Amino acid sequence: MAEADGAEDRKPQSDEARSAFTTPPGMVPEAPEEDQPTSEFAVPDGFATLPAEPEGSAFAHPATYSAQHSPPAYTPAQGFPVAGLKESPWQDRMRTMLRMPVDVRPVPDRVFKQAEDTGPAVGRVLDLTLRIGELLLAGGEAAEDVEAAMFAVARSYGLDRCEPTVTFTMLSITHQPSLVDDPVSANRTVRRRGTDYNRLAAVFRLVDDISTHDDVSLEEAYRRLAEIRRNRHPYPGWMLTTAAGLLAGAASTLVGGGVLVFFAAAIGAVLGDRLAWLCAGRGLPEFYQFVVAAMPPAAIGVALNMTGIDVKASAVITGGLFALLPGRALVAAVQDGLTGYYITASARLLEVMYLFIGIILGVLVVLYVGLQFNDASPRPEEVLEIQQRPLIQIAASMVLVFTFAILLQQERSTVWIVTLNGGIAWSTFGALHYAGGLEPVPSTAIAAGLVGLFGQLFSRYRFASALPYVTAAIGPLLPGSATYYGLLLIAENHLSQGLGSLTNAAAIALAIAIGVNLGSEASRMFMRIPGAASAAKRRAAKRTRGF
Repeated sequence: MAEADGAEDRKPQSDEARSAFTTPPGMVPEAPEEDQPTSEFAVPDGFATLPAEPEGSAFAHPATYSAQHSPPAYTPAQGFPVAGLKESPWQDRMRTMLRMPVDVRPVPDRVFKQAEDTGPAVGRVLDLTLRIGELLLAGGEAAEDVEAAMFAVARSYGLDRCEPTVTFTMLSITHQPSLVDDPVSANRTVRRRGTDYNRLAAVFRLVDDISTHDDVSLEEAYRRLAEIRRNRHPYPGWMLTTAAGLLAGAASTLVGGGVLVFFAAAIGAVLGDRLAWLCAGRGLPEFYQFVVAAMPPAAIGVALNMTGIDVKASAVITGGLFALLPGRALVAAVQDGLTGYYITASARLLEVMYLFIGIILGVLVVLYVGLQFNDASPRPEEVLEIQQRPLIQIAASMVLVFTFAILLQQERSTVWIVTLNGGIAWSTFGALHYAGGLEPVPSTAIAAGLVGLFGQLFSRYRFASALPYVTAAIGPLLPGSATYYGLLLIAENHLSQGLGSLTNAAAIALAIAIGVNLGSEASRMFMRIPGAASAAKRRAAKRTRGF
C-alpha cells in the first residue's frame, strides 16, 4: 500500500489539477504586488518631479498661463448676454433660443408651476406642449413659430433641455433631464386641418400667459385649452357663404367688371361654396372640392359670353379664381422653406400644387365645353384690358380683404386692421405698376413686403400671431388674371403661351410669399431681441455654408 501511495504521488498531475500561472519548481517567487494597482498617469521611477504647488481654486489660472500669449477665447470678452424673460414677446425670445446652439443657450430663471418637492410632471407637460403645437400647426402657423410656442411652454414648466420638432403632419418633443439620464420623447399626429384664426389667436394668448405669468398651472392650462377646442366659430355659415360671394364680386370689380359682373361673380362663388360644402359633407377629399367650387363661376362667365351681352365675362371667372387661390398655404410653405424647414415646406408646396391643379381642372372642363359652341368663344385679350379706376379699385380691394378676413374666421377686432393693410398694399401695387410702369412681379413683391412689415408690427403690438394681419391682406395681389389667361389659352390649344402665363402667375405668387416673409424678417431686424446687443448679432435661421 505504501508503494502504491508513492507511485500515485510521483504521477504527473493533469492540466485541471494545477494552474497555468503557478510558479514552476526551482523559481523564486516574486514579492506580492500591492492590492491597488498604480495609475497609468503615475510618474515613472527616476523621473524628476516638480515641487508640489499649493492647492488653490479650480478657476485659478495655471502656472504656465500667460495672458499675452494665450489663444483667443471662445467666450467673448463681455461674456454671453443673459436673456431677460419679459423684455419682448415670447415669439422673439423662443425663436432666438431655438436658433442658438444648445450649449450656448442662455438659461433663464426656472419657473416651476408645481410643488417644489415634486418638480415638473414631465409626461403631462410634454402632452400639453404637443396639444398646443397641434392646434397651431393645424391652423396654418409656420413650423418655426410652432416650435417656438412648444419650446416656450416646455421651458415655462421647468423642462429646459427640450427639443421640439415639427413636420407637416407630425409633432414630436424630446426632454433629457441631464446628460446621464434617459431622454423622454412624445409625438402627436395632425390629422385634420382647418382655418380658424380666432382659435389661433386664443392659443397664442394661452402661450403668452403661460410664458409670462407664474400662476398658470397645468390644470388651468388644460382647462383653457379644452375651452379653445370647444369654442364655436365667430361667424355663422350663412355669413361665410355671403362673404365668399362678396369676395368674388369685389375681385371681379378689381379687374374691370361692372355691376352686372359683380352680381354674376357673387352668385357663381356662392354656388361653388355650397357645392364644396356638399362634397365635404360626403367625405370627398379637398382636391375634388376645389374642382367643383371652380365650375359655377366659370359656367356663369361662359353663359354670359354666349348671350352676347356687352359685359366683361372674363372678370366673372377671374373673380371666382380669387376666392379659391390658396394664398395662405403658399405663404406658409415659402416661409418654412426660407427658415430652413425644407420637409414641411415641400409638403405644403405639394398641397398648393394639388389645390391649384384642382382649380385648373374645374375651369378647363367648363371652358372646353363652352368652346364647343361657336358663339361662346371668349377673347383672350379681354383679360389683359383692365381699366384703371383708382378709387373704385381701392374700395374693391378693401372689400375683398374684409370678406377674406371673415372667411378666415378672424377676430372682429383684427378685421379692420387687416382691411387697412390690404388697402395700402393694393395702393402701393397700383402706384408702382400702373402709374410707375414697373413690372408686375417686382411691384407685387414690394407691396407684399409692406404687408409683411405692417403685419409683423401689428402682431407684436398685440402680442399675437402675424397670420391674421397678413393672410387676408395679400388677397388683392393674388394672380387671378394671369391664371385665367393661361387657362383660356390652354383651352384654345395655345399650350406654350398658356404655360407661359401660368408660369408668370406662379412667379407672382412666389413674389407675394417672399415679399411677406422678407417684410416680416425686416421688422425683426430693428426690434430688441434678448440675447443680442444689436440687430447685427442676431442669428440666422440656419447656416449651411460651413460657418
